[in-house]
Amino acid sequence: MKKPIRAAVAALTLILFGSVGHFSLAQTAAPMEHDGKGGGHHGDHAGPSSDGAFHKRFDDAAKWAKKFDDPERDAWQKPEKVVDALHLDRAARVADIGAGTGYFSVRIAKRIPNGKLYSADVEPDMVTYLGERAKRERLANLTPVQSSADKANLPEPVDLALVVDTYHHIGNRTQYFSALKSSLRPKGRLAIVDFKADSPDGPPVEHRIPPEQVTKELEAAGYSLVEKHDFLPRQYFLVYQKRD
Repeated sequence: MKKPIRAAVAALTLILFGSVGHFSLAQTAAPMEHDGKGGGHHGDHAGPSSDGAFHKRFDDAAKWAKKFDDPERDAWQKPEKVVDALHLDRAARVADIGAGTGYFSVRIAKRIPNGKLYSADVEPDMVTYLGERAKRERLANLTPVQSSADKANLPEPVDLALVVDTYHHIGNRTQYFSALKSSLRPKGRLAIVDFKADSPDGPPVEHRIPPEQVTKELEAAGYSLVEKHDFLPRQYFLVYQKRD
């Protein structure tokens, strides 16, 4: 009788531990991540989280620069047309939130020679890279800013905050952008550019945020939609103004 009992115990042990092992793998499997072709980012970027954000790390600036600043991106990102649509005064104060390697920051800084461009990012390596790039391209009006997951940390109020391909990375968005209002001047604007559901780039489809939801969240945070641009093939482009 001992052999059948031992065999039964061994079989039960295998089933139990096998199930536990399978469960552990299911819980720790890495989620699908996007490779940052869009160019913006925020938070710790490690995967989906309970705060409504899609997180992924972008801690190797030199590597990501090859993707973020790929000349082929210009064809669908249309950076100059985006900046044109922002109607910036030459002395404007602007914040690029989730600036990455400076794809938009550099272009905007050149458009506001008498103004100030704050390039904010949560990744220390990106902030260092932005400072080096500003020196390399002789952009004295570009200042890198170390932001955090819940605060942009801008040193002064700005006329416009630009958030490109980064909105879906931000957790607790209504709270985040409500707090950002104090960093916007009276009638200050907030421009959001992020991925459409059918874009070949961007996060997994289930983590993309439709423009209707963006407007709902930002209205709750104290903003009103004032402009909507449809010329970007892969992204929506919305401009809001804070309600004073």
